[in-house]
Amino acid sequence: MARFEILDTPLSGLKVIQREPIGDFRGYFERFFCQEELQDVLAGSSIAQINHSQTVKAGTVRGMHFQYSPHAEKKFVSCVKGEVFDVAVDIRRNSPTFLQWHAQILSAHNYKMLSIPEGFAHGFQSLTKESEIIYLCTAAYAPESESGLNPDDMAIEIGWPLEIVEISERDKTRPFLDESFRGLVV
Repeated sequence: MARFEILDTPLSGLKVIQREPIGDFRGYFERFFCQEELQDVLAGSSIAQINHSQTVKAGTVRGMHFQYSPHAEKKFVSCVKGEVFDVAVDIRRNSPTFLQWHAQILSAHNYKMLSIPEGFAHGFQSLTKESEIIYLCTAAYAPESESGLNPDDMAIEIGWPLEIVEISERDKTRPFLDESFRGLVV
């Protein structure tokens, strides 16, 4: 049966999960998610919501979104069509990697999933036309707890690989961080 390889990143708690498909002449089978096998990463949480996002144009950025407690969420993000530059920014108060980011190329062909813990902002840039991601969340969307970082904030300096050609009005007008931002308590 297919298993998962769980890999650390430079940011504590942020993991890359390598799905391992089993293939033959018909195609392949893969276990996309297994609560039992991923229980160490879930740390007592369970999946509350599954989202599917389609992005039409290469260069489009979505994010950098997060939710405040008590609706903070873990996310398990996979690309099922095309390719994306998936980014997580550590915004945990008192974290040694506060405001540092890690990016992972997720694609329909590399079978990688990014496991993003509570206390991280998340976003991505589509590297191809017609990309689609599926992300599993441990908390339902709560508009009153939703917030985000500006994807162009110089305090973070995300190295987007393509010119940003499309971005929502909400994301591009988020304020830049200043000294008053102390991070999230998780």
